[in-house]
Amino acid sequence: MIATDQHPESLGGAQVSIRLQKKFLEKAGHQVTIVAPGMHRDHPHDPCYVDLPSFPITFDREYALTKPGRRSDRALDAEMAKRGHVDVVHVQGDFWGAAIGLRFAQRHELPVVLTFHNNMEFGLRKTVPFPKLATKMLLSLEGRSLGGQMSLLRPDAWRYLNELALRADAVTAPSNHFAALLRQKGVANDIDVVRTGADDDIIDDVLAHVDRTPPSRPTLVWMGRMSHEKRILEFLQAVKLSGANAEVRLYGQGLLLSRAREFIVKNKLRDRVVLAGKVPYRDALAAIASADALMQTSIGFETQGMTVFEAAALGTTSVVCDPNIAAELPDGVYIEPDDDSVESLAATITQVVDSRASGDLPRPSPNAAESLRQSAQTAAMIDVYERVTA
Repeated sequence: MIATDQHPESLGGAQVSIRLQKKFLEKAGHQVTIVAPGMHRDHPHDPCYVDLPSFPITFDREYALTKPGRRSDRALDAEMAKRGHVDVVHVQGDFWGAAIGLRFAQRHELPVVLTFHNNMEFGLRKTVPFPKLATKMLLSLEGRSLGGQMSLLRPDAWRYLNELALRADAVTAPSNHFAALLRQKGVANDIDVVRTGADDDIIDDVLAHVDRTPPSRPTLVWMGRMSHEKRILEFLQAVKLSGANAEVRLYGQGLLLSRAREFIVKNKLRDRVVLAGKVPYRDALAAIASADALMQTSIGFETQGMTVFEAAALGTTSVVCDPNIAAELPDGVYIEPDDDSVESLAATITQVVDSRASGDLPRPSPNAAESLRQSAQTAAMIDVYERVTA
């Protein structure tokens, strides 16, 4: 059973990771159930989903919240009673999904694998006006949901995560740099690094059908949630500053979508920047495969940065602004700006466009791509499951 904060059909990297994990676990012969808050907009349905009672928490109704407690416990127990035996509870969330999954495991005396996807301390600083107050509230809610506090760390975001880790039999992280940060902050010592890979089947299908014929001008793609921590506005500023003759395609939605649209119109970038919106996963990978470069612009927030691994598996170069993410990648699959300034990013955009025009833009090698597929990562996670159930 996988428990998570947001429905797997909602927008986000963790959700893509969970859908991929489900697919490749099922291909390996395992039964998967995913427990999450019910969505409040139309979305694909899957028999493996358990949609708990919830209420929307964003204006676009993309995300929802389920309150951990007796009501959610009863709803989950009733549904899981119809589905047979559970061997492992895999918590892939940090908030209500984590509490709901851990409560279920405690009630039924089941082993827990916990995957940390979220740099919570950074995220709170970037997304809420009073992060210290928010952390205090979260710690209080966590203690009430999980039956008291166990951590000896000082009361901050890392203590919050440590409370979760202390209740798990194994902890995993999607990158070496995030695992190192969790160890440094005292969240957990024994951490398995299991990345999210690129979907083998879709990668093969996209590569078989993608048109690699270069368009009349270079194409850059940016993908993700349009929010402050993703630096979408800084990216648009760099596009403007570079003056590069390229088509820039933005895929995704989010709270800054309207501001991004206003910036494009105000700065007369409509001839270069296209708001492509949210697209299905295969279409997103096809867009990456046909692009000259993928732009990864967040810094200090991503715990893995999935799209750059997908780009490498597809043979597309990435511009990687976060040095921690760059350090996770094989050589030859990315270009890194000199620093975190808009000016450096603009210079790198110009470099990519000029390299494409001269024919010198590198592409990742097939050997680098093979290790980044999901099948290899699922095999590693199954090893963790077998260890905690032994």
